[in-house]
Amino acid sequence: MDTKLTLKLDGDIIEQAKIYAKKKNTSLSKLIESYLGLLVDPKDNQDVTPLVKSLSGVINLPKNTDYKKDYKKHLLNKYSK
Repeated sequence: MDTKLTLKLDGDIIEQAKIYAKKKNTSLSKLIESYLGLLVDPKDNQDVTPLVKSLSGVINLPKNTDYKKDYKKHLLNKYSK
């Protein structure tokens, strides 16, 4: 349930926070809510977007796959040209 909260903060901080929130495509309220969530329960604040949830488990790799080695090889091929 959402509840309204009134805060009294430094005006410059508010303006900077609004700019930051806009760059992150979120609202200032959501930004503050996320921060407070980290303070009260750091391990519980893992917001996963619906897109990420839908992609989870899509790729089935063999158990012996060394994805770090494969990614390193990919990066070497990409940037060594």
